[in-house]
Amino acid sequence: MAMKADEALKVQTFLRGKLGCKGIALKPRQDDITEESAEVTLDGEFIGVVFKDRDDGEVCYHLQWTIIEEDLEDFD
Repeated sequence: MAMKADEALKVQTFLRGKLGCKGIALKPRQDDITEESAEVTLDGEFIGVVFKDRDDGEVCYHLQWTIIEEDLEDFD
């Protein structure tokens, strides 16, 4: 079952506020059958995934941000 749209919107709003970037967007992944997650994009470019985690009755969200080595070359 994919992350619900309202959950993705709440996490999106949180990330935009904390990171000061309105270009961040979350979209629930329709092909996600094992974990509840959403794709994260920045100005339309895929940058990572947010995973929903439940442990001892608490819910948290983990952001996995992928940085490709070639992207770092611009910062040498």
